[in-house]
Amino acid sequence: MTAEIPVRDGVLSIDQWQLLDRLAATISAQQARWISGYFAGLDHGLSRIGGITLTAPQAPPARSLTILTGSETGNSRALAAALLDEAAGRGLNARKLDLADYKQRELKDEDDLLFVVSTHGEGDPPASALGFFEWIEGPRAPRLEGKRFAVLALGDSTYEKFCEAGRRIDARLEALGADRLADRIDCDVDYDEPAASWRTTVLDLLATDAPSTVPASVATPLRVVAPVHDRRNPFTATVVENIPIVGRHSTKESRHVELDLGGSGLAYQPGDALGILPTNNPHAVEALLAATGLSANDEVAVKDTTLTLGDALAHRLEIVAATPRFLDQWSELSDASELRALKTALADRAAFLRDHHVVDIVERFPVPGIDAASLVASLRPLQPRLYSLASSQAFVGDEAHLLVAPVRYELYGSPRGGVASTQIADRLPLGETVPVYIQENPNFRLPADDVPVVMVGPGTGVAPFRAFLQEREVREAKGRNWLFFGERNFRSDFLYQLELQKWLADRLLSQLDVAFSRDGEKTYVQHRMAERSRDLYSWLEEGAHLYVCGDSAAMAPDVNEALIAIVEREGGKGREAAEDYVRTLAADRRYQRDVY
Repeated sequence: MTAEIPVRDGVLSIDQWQLLDRLAATISAQQARWISGYFAGLDHGLSRIGGITLTAPQAPPARSLTILTGSETGNSRALAAALLDEAAGRGLNARKLDLADYKQRELKDEDDLLFVVSTHGEGDPPASALGFFEWIEGPRAPRLEGKRFAVLALGDSTYEKFCEAGRRIDARLEALGADRLADRIDCDVDYDEPAASWRTTVLDLLATDAPSTVPASVATPLRVVAPVHDRRNPFTATVVENIPIVGRHSTKESRHVELDLGGSGLAYQPGDALGILPTNNPHAVEALLAATGLSANDEVAVKDTTLTLGDALAHRLEIVAATPRFLDQWSELSDASELRALKTALADRAAFLRDHHVVDIVERFPVPGIDAASLVASLRPLQPRLYSLASSQAFVGDEAHLLVAPVRYELYGSPRGGVASTQIADRLPLGETVPVYIQENPNFRLPADDVPVVMVGPGTGVAPFRAFLQEREVREAKGRNWLFFGERNFRSDFLYQLELQKWLADRLLSQLDVAFSRDGEKTYVQHRMAERSRDLYSWLEEGAHLYVCGDSAAMAPDVNEALIAIVEREGGKGREAAEDYVRTLAADRRYQRDVY
């Protein structure tokens, strides 16, 4: 019946109405709005003059917007997703890609580029972005005149080369001739507010230049439903197991922890991490209060919340590792010339921060009469700690397993320790609860079930490979599995020994090579790799994927060097060709690292 109205009124013929009805059934809402604007333009521009049909003025083509992200822990990836969502909501033609997946040849055809890049370790790009950085900083990168860009850099100010990866990409794009759309923003670990401000700034600029055919206010973005529990709304998990898994004579402390996620709706894959929102050690809180002379009952404001100073120091603020921000602010409060000098002596500042916690600086450079608000203003928010999941959800159900080695040491005659690791070891008995969330890691994933995998995981680095093997057992995967594991002593430190030996007996593990550095001659996983170089190279040539998890300072570089040497020797290649081989493995996602 509705079709009769325009026909009866003489607006459309039956044939025209049928054509319009068929078209309406095939177009999207955005296309319908465009068509509406098109005919409105015809109407306002006089559709016919002197028998000549006029067409509506063509709007300039929309500029493409590509959001590129390089992430080690997932923070940059989450910010890029929020950026894409808001860009779509403003009607911008945007897409988002990980730098590991980006086709470099497309760079010359881009219009607008937004980079969200984190810095890992001592100024390095994320492992997944290394290939892109080597290419863009090399001689093959194209000129980028006419392109526009902006960079959001993430980092940790306790490191000397703060936000170095973002700084590098920002400088390189400018050197290649691209125009800076907005100034780079360098974010510390409390990045929410500066990142939101940067996002608004760049999207306002981009929306101003966007064609106005489709009003941004009515554009409908494709939104991904967020999980119920995340970093800002963690789930309260209950501890159901927390036991040491080393022998009584071990010189290390390693604990197996199991958490109940029942009812949370949280889902994870092998390779993901569990984020824990820790609480500071009560002794550390008491020591800082004593050093400042402040009362735990003083009221303070943290973000938009008013609470006692004691609660803020326990649950909301980083009170162990001192940051450059704390150092700079404390130098003003204390008027200490020694601290002021460290503002420009960056190398000296980094060394000073490594040797001084917050309480050490407060005790050494006291500020008589300091108020609670000034102390709080100098401290940054307490951050989550990430631990590689040591379980497959398909294997353990609504549980999450962790392998944790508590960090303990002494500084200036007093015992110190890692914030979360010592809390897990000392203050999370059975039945205790802790806020958690899942941090996805798409750059550390198992391949197809029939593909062989080689896993290198000394110490707690074996955690994700326990998850890998559990997953492959459940899936009855046919791909071969080879594990290199290392620790200090065979008798006391062979983590998950019974499980690994059972998997070996059941032939789920095709090969298991172990290295115990304090049983006689020092032997590490890279030495075992070199001993098995022929077989290892053969596996790689047959398509195996190689995974490395553990220490980024020494182990990961040593393993990488061993891998290059193996390719040189067994592949008969020169050094440069061997390095290219390893880079290609990484670019093809066949060499993945989860290092910390």
